[in-house]
Amino acid sequence: MPKTELVPGTLVMLILRVLGQGPMHGYAIAQRIRQLSSDVLTVEEGSLYPALQKMLLKGWVKAEWGVSDTRRQVRSYRLTAAGRKQLELEVAEYGHVNRAIQAVLKMA
Repeated sequence: MPKTELVPGTLVMLILRVLGQGPMHGYAIAQRIRQLSSDVLTVEEGSLYPALQKMLLKGWVKAEWGVSDTRRQVRSYRLTAAGRKQLELEVAEYGHVNRAIQAVLKMA
């Protein structure tokens, strides 16, 4: 199947959800989203790192430098308490919008 772009407004929610499993570096986050979506969703670097930077500034994630399994220096991100709260809000809003879209599709 061809790769599918993310639904606008869902990237932050997906990153927060994946980080709920534990700290990860950027490439691992993108790979985990791809894996969990059965290779349907892809996250490009040009979207991922600006989103992570925004999340850092908002206090939803924290970052620290470390060394990967391949001995490369990587920045690892972890979810904060504020990030967990934001994830709940993002999931609720997504559910609300999804139900509205489904209602329209059923009527059309």
